[in-house]
Amino acid sequence: MKITDLSIKELRNKIQHREITATQLVETFFNRAKSIDKKLNAFITLNENAVNDAKKIDQKIAAGEKLGPLAGMPIAIKDMLCTKGIRTTAGSKMLSQFIPPYDSTVVARLKNAGAIVIGKTNLDEFAMGSSNETSHFGAVKNPWNLDYVPGGSSGGSAAAQASRLAVASIGTDTGGSIRQPASFCGIVGVKPTYGRVSRYGIVAYASSLDQAGPMTTSVADAAEILEVISGHDVHDSTTSQKSVPSLSNSTRKDLKGIKIGLIREYETDALSADVRKTVHSAIESAKSLGAEIIEIKIPLTQYAVPIYYLVAASEASSNLARYDGVRYGHRADFHNLSGVELDKFYCQNRGEGFGPEVQRRIMIGTYALSSGYYDAYYNKAGQVRRLLTEQFQDAFKLCDVILSPVSTTPAFKIAERISDPLAMYLNDIFTTSTNLAGLPGMSVPFGFSEQGLPIGVQLTANHFDEEKMFSLAYILETAANLSERKPNVESWI
Repeated sequence: MKITDLSIKELRNKIQHREITATQLVETFFNRAKSIDKKLNAFITLNENAVNDAKKIDQKIAAGEKLGPLAGMPIAIKDMLCTKGIRTTAGSKMLSQFIPPYDSTVVARLKNAGAIVIGKTNLDEFAMGSSNETSHFGAVKNPWNLDYVPGGSSGGSAAAQASRLAVASIGTDTGGSIRQPASFCGIVGVKPTYGRVSRYGIVAYASSLDQAGPMTTSVADAAEILEVISGHDVHDSTTSQKSVPSLSNSTRKDLKGIKIGLIREYETDALSADVRKTVHSAIESAKSLGAEIIEIKIPLTQYAVPIYYLVAASEASSNLARYDGVRYGHRADFHNLSGVELDKFYCQNRGEGFGPEVQRRIMIGTYALSSGYYDAYYNKAGQVRRLLTEQFQDAFKLCDVILSPVSTTPAFKIAERISDPLAMYLNDIFTTSTNLAGLPGMSVPFGFSEQGLPIGVQLTANHFDEEKMFSLAYILETAANLSERKPNVESWI
């Protein structure tokens, strides 16, 4: 088996037993990324110092120093997370030349565990999109079929991971941006409970919704990464003091005694035949392994998309106000600032720096927050959000984990929906509720469409109940038995 196909555990054993060096591992992935990414556009920036960083790990091994659990592992980081000395753009012209002076907490924890940042992955601009077509640096392509989108906004991380251009990747999820691209690209993607992972150093989109999480080839690898990046952070007051469970040990032989909830409102005509078939297959597999299937009702999920876009756009309007071209960020080419009116200065900087989708969401959010409309829109959305969370809490009194689709369809063609914002927003009907309620969710590969495109199923658990979610994920992964199916990217090398 190729080095690029091995799990974190297998690679760790090889490094510890001196069968390979960290330098060899990183060189293999780095060269692979440089070659294959010419077709994918999954990376915005490759870390040219990655191999030198790996050499330092080998020096520690030679000196007999204690190593972290991810020593030598090349990890791809969504370009929404600050990386000290490595350009961080958020997929936008506004930050196209920004080099952070510090690491985000997620990146710092990965580095402390010995991981190597191999590069920064492409994304929808400021994470605003469901197809990875709004990036200033161009669209990312799905490695299973280059005519199709990889999903968004963490499409670069998903495409890179599906192509094995990194051992693991990090994405962020505001309304489904880890889970949907994970489903479209046939990998595992985890959105943790809000507060499980620090947001410090992550470029803010919607602060009450954003969470970073792992995007990996297997459930076991996702568990290892999530254990490393989770935990309280003094830099982020919203992180929880709760201890981090050993998700790597959440395995079980069957599902006896486990109650799986199916949301009645998610049984919709909008589901494609391929997705419906895949979800039903997952349900039957769970049944055969002893799970009890329970129908639950969460009526307010029908309002999840409008609630989400009001909350997210409003918070984006506030968060993105800091990008004015004065302190940092894109500044228009004013030949002489003398006499330039302040309004014109701001308008030109922001008009050039932000793309159309970001501008659209800023305008929606600014309108929803404006005098006379705040109570009718943002405040009302917050009230319904609270009621939605309560309905989920009632549902979890009846079941342990909820199983549902990730998206209504498999990946769609590039340019198919980009000109129709409403159709694009409706991509998120099964994922936004999880963020609004602050719940953990994940996508696990479980099938393929007739066109050969991957389809995942979504698992959702109660707050800080990731162990239950992972225990079901391990079993479904085994039942699906898809580990041998990979996109045919080797021919591109």
